Amino acid sequence: MLRWFGARVGSGVVIKPGVRIKYPWLLVIGDDCWLGEDCWIDNLARVELGHDVCISQGAYLCTGNHDWTDPAFGLVVSPICLEDGAWVGARSLVCPGVTVGACGILSAGSVAVRNIPPYQIHGGNPAGFLRERKIGETQPLAVPQHSL
Repeated sequence: MLRWFGARVGSGVVIKPGVRIKYPWLLVIGDDCWLGEDCWIDNLARVELGHDVCISQGAYLCTGNHDWTDPAFGLVVSPICLEDGAWVGARSLVCPGVTVGACGILSAGSVAVRNIPPYQIHGGNPAGFLRERKIGETQPLAVPQHSL
């Protein structure tokens, strides 16, 4: 159904019940992604999910904010990018303009107001560095970047 409304959706994508997506035509989802129950992609601007991305239940991706210096409180939008292998934990918030780098993690209940570099785990409010992410016995040099 998302494809009918302009979303680009890869293969092997799992979308659980209760997922909300504001504007499908501003959404790109790579292969083998997981969108958990009740996650909300409030995409007033483009949201791009690489391959093997997990958005856990109840997470909120918000691309819009208001300019508090503007007397009219004007809307400001900025895209969100979750690179290959990124994971957004349950009940987390990803703010406008944030990129979660390849294999980066935003831990459960956290608020990402700044970019999360590849292979780093961030948590808290606002989210800060917790530790490096090691996968298996050795750390790969790089995750292949796919063109979406």
